[in-house]
Amino acid sequence: MTGTIVIADDHPLMRGAIRAAVERIWPGHAIVEVSDAAAARGAAGEEVALMTLDLHMADSAGLLTLMELRKDFPAMPIAVVSASEEARIWQGVKSLGAAAFIPKSASSETMREALTAIANGDLWFPEQPADAKEAGDDTLARLQRLTPAQRRILALVAEGKLNKQIAHEMQISEATVKAHMTGIFRRLGVINRTQAVLMAGRLDDPGLPPLDDAEVSGA
Repeated sequence: MTGTIVIADDHPLMRGAIRAAVERIWPGHAIVEVSDAAAARGAAGEEVALMTLDLHMADSAGLLTLMELRKDFPAMPIAVVSASEEARIWQGVKSLGAAAFIPKSASSETMREALTAIANGDLWFPEQPADAKEAGDDTLARLQRLTPAQRRILALVAEGKLNKQIAHEMQISEATVKAHMTGIFRRLGVINRTQAVLMAGRLDDPGLPPLDDAEVSGA
């Protein structure tokens, strides 16, 4: 296997642990370390042999970030290395087509086992949680209906950015952002930005409060 290895994690010690395991499995490969989702996207590409991805970096939108990367770079293997081990995360990562789900609590030996499986062209997931079968299925299916532009806008909204900031970053007009937001609401079956962000976040945080239909804000 050839290509660059990208390690995306905002904790230097964790990046070091992953790098040590990667260097044993992929000796001689170029390794790029990044600490946020934007840099991970910038380093992504078909020439990347593997990206290890932390779902909860400062600017990450959790599983939505994984969804964007999988759809934009379908040939790039992604191993999620996450501190979240809830059933919905396990199920979401697998459903989105990641190559592996490696808990951060895993031993060095287990991490090397997972990376070896990926190097051999296999998938690697720990034992399925008992309640994983139905975890987050409907939410994930609705998020997958979004277009690439809508997914990007929702990820930026989840970062707390306003329409004006989103328009500037994506080099589109505010009117176009508002039109996309209307489409996002329709496809997700929600009525405001708060609900859309909560729906995306619910995949990652089982403790989120229920959607509040009384809280309505404009696109």
